[in-house]
Amino acid sequence: MTRHHPDTLTLMEFSAGNLSEPHALCIRLHLDQCSHCRSRVETLDSLGAVMMDHQPKVSVADSSFEQLLARIDSAPVEPEPVTSTPRLSPLQKLLGDDINELPWKRQLGDVSVLDVTEKFPGQGERVVLQKLVAGGKAPAHTHRGNETTIVLQGAFADQKGVFNQWDFVVLNEQDEHKPVAVGCEDCITLSVLSAPLKLTGTFTRMLNPFIR
Repeated sequence: MTRHHPDTLTLMEFSAGNLSEPHALCIRLHLDQCSHCRSRVETLDSLGAVMMDHQPKVSVADSSFEQLLARIDSAPVEPEPVTSTPRLSPLQKLLGDDINELPWKRQLGDVSVLDVTEKFPGQGERVVLQKLVAGGKAPAHTHRGNETTIVLQGAFADQKGVFNQWDFVVLNEQDEHKPVAVGCEDCITLSVLSAPLKLTGTFTRMLNPFIR
């Protein structure tokens, strides 16, 4: 069960088609497994269609936006559909391989990466898969820009809590963390970065000039 979700404004941007392709992929991966957010997006899609149909006649009050957010958050959640066969996720369709069998490249310590930015030409953001071995620790770091991450396999923990499979998290320059893979399997995440991360450890910070 997912516990960390995209915020309402992000879902509104997704519904309106305003997100970049990599960010939209992160949302689609989350929606594929989260009935709560899927229901919210369906509500947004319906409201957007109504507003477009009546656009010339709409008069927006100051409280309309707050009422819209409250309406979305109170929308009923549909039960998860029961399927007899597993569905391919958007990421599996994109890569065509088991994520555990991809050509991972060892980066630092317990962390391996696979840069898939070339799959999204012209987007201007770095898109990278990251694998943290079970029980492993990632170097302490912060971010020079925004980082949007979704957990594809396993789980990790930091000072903000535990993030399980399909959980969604957004970090920025204000966040410094040192993720630890929890559980008995490797933790694999997909991240979209607007700028390189910044190592903050006593010894690892000297590697910053080599971090993309």
